[in-house]
Amino acid sequence: MAKKRKPNFLVVLIDDLRFDELGICGHPYMKTPHIDRIGHEGAMFTSAFHTTPLCSPNRASILTGQYASRHGIIDNVARDAHSHRLPNYHVILQRLGYETAHVGKWHMGNSGGPRPGYDRWVSFPGHGSIVDPVLNIDGEERKHEGYITDLLNGHAVDFLKQKRDKPFALFFAHKAVHPDAYQAADGTIDFTDGGYRPAPRHADLYKGAHFPRRPNVLPADKVVKDKPAWTEALAMRTGEASRKLLDGILAGTNEEIRLRAAMMASVDEGMGDVFKALEASGELDNTFILFLGDNGYFFGEHGLGPERRFAYEEGIRSPFLIRYPAWFKPGTLNDELVLALDIAPTLVDLAGGKAKDFETMQGMSLKPLAQAAKVTGAKPKGWRKAFMCEYFSENAMPWLIGMSYKAIRTRRYKYIHWTQKSLDGVACDELYDLKSDPYEMKNLVGKRGKGGLVARLRQKLATLVAQSVGL
Repeated sequence: MAKKRKPNFLVVLIDDLRFDELGICGHPYMKTPHIDRIGHEGAMFTSAFHTTPLCSPNRASILTGQYASRHGIIDNVARDAHSHRLPNYHVILQRLGYETAHVGKWHMGNSGGPRPGYDRWVSFPGHGSIVDPVLNIDGEERKHEGYITDLLNGHAVDFLKQKRDKPFALFFAHKAVHPDAYQAADGTIDFTDGGYRPAPRHADLYKGAHFPRRPNVLPADKVVKDKPAWTEALAMRTGEASRKLLDGILAGTNEEIRLRAAMMASVDEGMGDVFKALEASGELDNTFILFLGDNGYFFGEHGLGPERRFAYEEGIRSPFLIRYPAWFKPGTLNDELVLALDIAPTLVDLAGGKAKDFETMQGMSLKPLAQAAKVTGAKPKGWRKAFMCEYFSENAMPWLIGMSYKAIRTRRYKYIHWTQKSLDGVACDELYDLKSDPYEMKNLVGKRGKGGLVARLRQKLATLVAQSVGL
């Protein structure tokens, strides 16, 4: 009997893509047929989340399967040295016989140089540049002419086309849809000389299109009535320096949303080339393909835009598509709570990892969900009913200072504890019933009959906080 082949792995990560910014996820005009194919021919997870919805921390959570409280990449400060020491699942995959590659954005530290765990390395310093970027290819760094999405697509497809006698694991992290920006080593960010830049061939794509706003797109004076923690921050957001930063990316406008959609066109074209390469090699059905974003984004919901770090649904939800016929039949929909933390244990599990390989991971393998999906009406036993979301105050934008929080999200409720915010000594915490208030507009903290619920959620959150640190 022939020995069963180990599956290949392809993780595609998009920068700043929110949960509804794909055709398959309900975007009103964006066309993403090749990306949509992943979900149509596999599974779409409709309740997928980030535990720290910010670039560097969440990327580290994906690679380690750990909360930020444990892996230590808690913000976008340039933690170059620390990012070389992460317990990255690719190191485990190498030990299990995989050929590994990283193509695209790293951004755990601003250095674009190779990190441990990869046989092939294509990346760039910091946020990189959309046009004519500096690329670091296996340690050699120089400027390359072209549009960054197209260049990264080319390197990913070249890796997939190589002849090999090992299974492969490719981590493919696009710069799109992030605008050009400069982020200093201390985490401060400047958009003023940047902005969104679609490929020239897509410059006018979707011109004049309108993105319908959600009901929670509200002015600041209405937001703070239910969200007093934002009183100071939203006031600071109106200052001249703040407006210059926000206006540089057309924050909250139809044009911002259109430009992001146009940038996704070249991402989708690349996915088409990826499918062709996998089909030509005969490896498509033996490749576990996962597509997601690295954090959410706001289009004016709760008065917010590029802040994206916060625990409201637009900030923490992610598109999450998987194509792997051995696990999921075409058109599978799953509404269990899944996390970016689950990626590392899932892939190591599929690769044949042993107990010692999972010792530091805090996520869960998705295998029980795959097994349950094969039985009509079946539910996985022991799956999570709640998770923690956390953010650590940083200075990327002046009004973010002091906005640290710990939050718990269950299937029905969300409780946000602002660890550094109070008014007249009273906590500015928030509680939402997501069943009756899916847009998180009615804060129930302090309302009659909700004290017991708040106490229970605080107790569960305290347990999750301790577990996140590894206690």
